[in-house]
Amino acid sequence: MPMNRVLIAEDLYLLRDGLVHLLQAHGFDVVAAVESGPELLKGLLELRPDVSIVDVRLPPTFTDEGLQAALAARKSVPGLPILVLSQHVEQLYARELLADGSGGIGYLLKDRVFNAEQFIDAVRRVAKGGTAMDPEVIAKLLASNARHEPLAALTPREREVLEAMAEGRSNAAISQRLYLSESAVAKHTANIFAKLGLAPSDDDNRRVLAVLAYLNSRG
Repeated sequence: MPMNRVLIAEDLYLLRDGLVHLLQAHGFDVVAAVESGPELLKGLLELRPDVSIVDVRLPPTFTDEGLQAALAARKSVPGLPILVLSQHVEQLYARELLADGSGGIGYLLKDRVFNAEQFIDAVRRVAKGGTAMDPEVIAKLLASNARHEPLAALTPREREVLEAMAEGRSNAAISQRLYLSESAVAKHTANIFAKLGLAPSDDDNRRVLAVLAYLNSRG
């Protein structure tokens, strides 16, 4: 099985070096480790990695270079997998990054990555074209759209199911997390799609991306 090719964009040397060693130890091929927005964009377009781990704030201005480079690259290469690893929830850019619905997107918060297995699982999921969203990011996106119908029509339990779906969880995983039967989860999922005007799908990643794209369109 071929190794996933990874590009890392992180300006802090110790964290960047730590990510390189962690990924290599889990069988990834780190094709580049850069520290600025221009280097990131150049690497994304020239190397076309299987997945990129991107900090939001990079030199030269330390504002939003990472996300701007990721967005520019995905316009040229639709679906280019990006895993954002940030200290903050940048709602505007999170919505814009998710809006094209082409898959391969993750957004994790640095201080909420609690172990290597959690992080590596997220990297692999995004590399395969799926999603890996921190629950806090999803909660903020949901809250920012809470006054828009039909999202406001969701019950508290449906919102919990939607958040779990947005994290990339299958119905079986949601069942275990929320202590519900799989049939109950399926019913909640059907209700969510009906209220959001989205057609259900057996493909979990496409299902999640459709929901997130819808939320973005309401932002």
